[in-house]
Amino acid sequence: MESQPPVVASEETKKPRKRFIGRSKKSTTEPNEAGAIEDGAVGFAKAPRARSSRVANQVPEEILNDALLNKAIESIPSNYNFEIHKTVWRVRKAKAKRVALQLPEGLMMFACLIADILEVFCNAEALIMGDVTYGACCVDDYTARALGCDFLVHYGHSCLVPVDITTIETLYVFVDIGIDTQHFIATVRKNFEKGKRLILVGTIQFAAALQASRAPLEEDYTVIVPQSKPLSPGEILGCTAPKITDMDYIVFIGDGRFHLESIMIHNPDIPAFQYNPYGKTFTRERYDHNEMHSLRKHAVNVAKEAKKYGLILGTLGRQGKPQILEYLEQAIKEQGKESVNVLLSEIFPGKLEQFEDVDAWIQIACPRLSIDWGYAFPKPLLTPYEASIVFGRAQWQDVYPMDFYANDSLGPWTPNHGRGVPRKKKATACMLFSYTSNRQPWRYNSKLVFTRDILSQNQSGTDGEINTLWNIYFLLI
Repeated sequence: MESQPPVVASEETKKPRKRFIGRSKKSTTEPNEAGAIEDGAVGFAKAPRARSSRVANQVPEEILNDALLNKAIESIPSNYNFEIHKTVWRVRKAKAKRVALQLPEGLMMFACLIADILEVFCNAEALIMGDVTYGACCVDDYTARALGCDFLVHYGHSCLVPVDITTIETLYVFVDIGIDTQHFIATVRKNFEKGKRLILVGTIQFAAALQASRAPLEEDYTVIVPQSKPLSPGEILGCTAPKITDMDYIVFIGDGRFHLESIMIHNPDIPAFQYNPYGKTFTRERYDHNEMHSLRKHAVNVAKEAKKYGLILGTLGRQGKPQILEYLEQAIKEQGKESVNVLLSEIFPGKLEQFEDVDAWIQIACPRLSIDWGYAFPKPLLTPYEASIVFGRAQWQDVYPMDFYANDSLGPWTPNHGRGVPRKKKATACMLFSYTSNRQPWRYNSKLVFTRDILSQNQSGTDGEINTLWNIYFLLI
C-alpha cells in the first residue's frame, strides 16, 4: 500500500472526548417486503435450567437434589445459569477454605447471592473481587492467591487463560443467559430474504442461543457460526474476531457495541446487524473505518520520529504479556533507540503525561484502548501491531486486524501466534556427549533445545544411589 502523508490532528481531535466508536449512524433496520416484526414485551420465556448430561453425570446426586440448595438457587433469575451445583461440587472437591468470586460489572448484582450460597453450602469463606473486569483477559488469579484464596470462580467469560496455567484452582462459569430464541428467529426471517448467507456471532453468554437458532434458520438460509480459536464457536471478543469471506450479513446477539465492533473492523465489507435480547430490538450497525484508519495512521507516523518509547505492561489480571514486551524491547534495541517499562493496571492520559521524556507509548494491555481512546492521549499510544509497523516488522493492512488472541494471528506481536501449528525443527549444528550422574542436567538456555534419553539405569552401592547415563542432544537453533 502506498505511503500517505501524516494526517494533521485538528484542535478538536486533541481535546478529550468520548470513546471513538466509529459509528456514523444507528437506526432501526428497514424491514423487507414482509414487514417488520412487532417487538414483544421485554422479558424472557421461562425455561428450565439446562443441565447437560456431562455435568449431571459428574455432579453428585446429593448436590443436584439438595432441597435447601435448590431453594437458594431460586433467588437467582431462572434465565441466568451460574452453574451453582457444579460450583458447590468443585469447591467441596477441592476442599477450598477461601473462594474468590470475580464477576464483570453487568453481573456484580448477583455477587452477594452467590457468595452467601457458597458460604452456607461449601463451608468456605467467599471473597468478592471488586476490581473492574473488562473481559476474559482480566482473570485475576494472582490477586486471588495474594489474598489467601485457594479457589477462584471467574464468571461471564470463556477460558482464555487455561486452568492449567492459573496459579490457583480456577473454575470458569460462562453464565449462559436464556433468551427468547423464537423471537430472534422470527426477527431474522422478517428482515432477510430467503437464501441469504448469514454469520451468527455473539458473546459467550449467548453461545447456546446461537447454536439453538442455527438449525431452524438453516431451513431458509446458509448459516455459519464461525470460530476464531481458541475462542468458542460463535464467540467474539472486543479484540478478537474471525475473518470471513463470501457471506452476506453479520448477525450479532448481545447488548452494547464493543464486541460487535471487533468483527465489523475485521470484516468491513459485510453489513452488520445487532439483536439486543433484552430490549428485543434489531438494528443495523455502522462503523467509520476511514476515520479510524486515519487516526491510527497518524499515531504510527508520529511514533516513527520518537527517540524514547514507553512500554506499558498491563497488570489488570492477565492482560500483560511478557513475551510481547520482550519482542518489543528487542525491536527498539535494533532501532538504536531507548525504552522504559511501566507497569499499569489502568491507563489514563494524566498518568502518562507525567513521563515528559517519553515520546511515544506502546501498550500491552488491550488493543481497543488505543483504537477507541488513542486520540485522547497527548502522545501516540500504539498497539503492539502498530509498533511492529513503526519498527519495520509488519506492514499496514488495508483491513485492520482484530486477531489479538487468535492462534492464526498475523505475527509475534500477539500472545497466541502460531499456537497449535506443528513446528519444524531445524538443526544447524549438533553435539553428542554422555553424562553420568544421579541428577538431571536441566540447565535452560532459550537458544538451545535438548531432548533426553535414559540409556541405562542401575542401582549400585549400599545406599541405593541411582546412576543414570544420559545422552543429551543439543540442537542449536
